Amino acid sequence: MSVTGDGGAGQTLIRIRNLSKAYVRGEQFIPVLQGLDLDVRRAEFVALMGPSGSGKSTLLNLVAGIDKPSGGSIIVGGVDIATLSEGALADWRAAHVGFIFQFYNLMPVLTAFENVELPLLLTTLSRRERKAHVAAALDMVRLTDRVDHYPNELSGGQQQRVAIARALVTDPTLIVADEPTGDLDRVTGGEVLDLLDDLHRQLGKTIVMVTHDPKAAGRAERMVHLEKGVLVPDPAPGAV
Repeated sequence: MSVTGDGGAGQTLIRIRNLSKAYVRGEQFIPVLQGLDLDVRRAEFVALMGPSGSGKSTLLNLVAGIDKPSGGSIIVGGVDIATLSEGALADWRAAHVGFIFQFYNLMPVLTAFENVELPLLLTTLSRRERKAHVAAALDMVRLTDRVDHYPNELSGGQQQRVAIARALVTDPTLIVADEPTGDLDRVTGGEVLDLLDDLHRQLGKTIVMVTHDPKAAGRAERMVHLEKGVLVPDPAPGAV
């Protein structure tokens, strides 16, 4: 089954063809994804949905270069990341991908500022340049008054906003979000979705988000649905 965007080839950021992923555990061969085709346009906001165990997070990790496929191609910005070495893939992730996770993944011993700065430590930016980038990212998520606070001094919503600022700070090509509102109440989750919407509409960021929540998915431009490792078209967000 093929699920592709409707933009021209020049507008496509992610092009996945015949993608498969399987795990071997002892003598067991466990297929997770099977022959997927998917296009994501530049500046598109896509929601991946499906039941638990359908392979949503596996697909997200493959697109983000966290994991490598068993077969097929994943071309992002003209680069087939499935063919990169581990070292080259790590460099590619650092330069092109911003990550947002359900449980924030903040370092508890670092302040909000220091958590956001972490990805920049892998770059050649000077300390002054890093400070400017971090300040701009924290201003975008409206946390300039919490720069010196540690994660345990922040609410769940504030921690997720720090995580979003960390994802933004390198000005990535692609933002991937794995259940970004799954640990938040409805109101706080709505605020986080508002931020993602701003990143998409105002900054033109490409976002691929995994979610179980139809209301969260409804904020995306397009939904695709995974069933037993196969992508199938989903109704338009407004139809949910």
